[in-house]
Amino acid sequence: MSSTPLHIVIAGAGPAAQALVRRLAGKTGPRPRGQAGFEGTITVLSNRDECPEALLELAALPQVSVRFGQPASFIDSKAKVVTTVDGMDFAYDQLVIATGSAPALPPVTGAYCGLNYSTIDDAGAIGEAVKEATRIVGRRPLGILVGTGPAAGQAEAVLRARGVRPVRTTLRPSAVVPSLAGSPLPAAGIVFEDGSSMNGDLVVLAEERTARTDLAESAGLALAHDGGIAVGRDLATSVPGIWAIGDAASCDGLRLGLLLSAEASATLCASGLLSGARVEVFGGAEGVQAAA
Repeated sequence: MSSTPLHIVIAGAGPAAQALVRRLAGKTGPRPRGQAGFEGTITVLSNRDECPEALLELAALPQVSVRFGQPASFIDSKAKVVTTVDGMDFAYDQLVIATGSAPALPPVTGAYCGLNYSTIDDAGAIGEAVKEATRIVGRRPLGILVGTGPAAGQAEAVLRARGVRPVRTTLRPSAVVPSLAGSPLPAAGIVFEDGSSMNGDLVVLAEERTARTDLAESAGLALAHDGGIAVGRDLATSVPGIWAIGDAASCDGLRLGLLLSAEASATLCASGLLSGARVEVFGGAEGVQAAA
């Protein structure tokens, strides 16, 4: 067995990628019994030039290198090399794709006034907003929920669990209406193209998103029927040595961001990376499973 330290490249620098770096670096939670700590190096390829504080903290770790403004654009899975948009090559022993997802439709005018539900991680922010709205209005808040599909279904459950009366519309509005000046509530309702409107204390947009899969397709990774990167329940893709986490991945026919939080996804992926599990392809649209 080679004693060369393992080098992991993570394509993407969002919440799931950051959670994975923290997990590998031993910054969150104890390791499972019998599992060795990670003693290799990590390169994070970020598509953003800005440096959020959380990412800067990770970049300060001795085993972590963050390349800002260097999104991955191509994977040579045979040579185990990732190429960035600027032509920089990064060799890897294990590769994790965390490229996330993008809105399927253009943003609604005034969307900044509303709340968004895209992944399970958004539930926390919505919970805090509900607490504030309840304090302000002094009653059970009325929430307008925009969207169809699994994300909207989850968002409705989150709102109900937190005491909101949700009114759900599958008709897309033309705009989110901001509250009048001086109101502590950010949104007053929505307006449709025909001029009709709905008023509420909160507006939640839970519209469908599409996985960013261009990078995965360059490596010939299998895609799921919903368009995401197909992964097994261990988060391994159809190509050995490549994993996918976060909202770019799909497992059991559902976007991974709707199945697992960023932390849970990172914990599961880290376990596979550290255990060196052997992966076999069994075929089918839903990806791979770990060999027993």
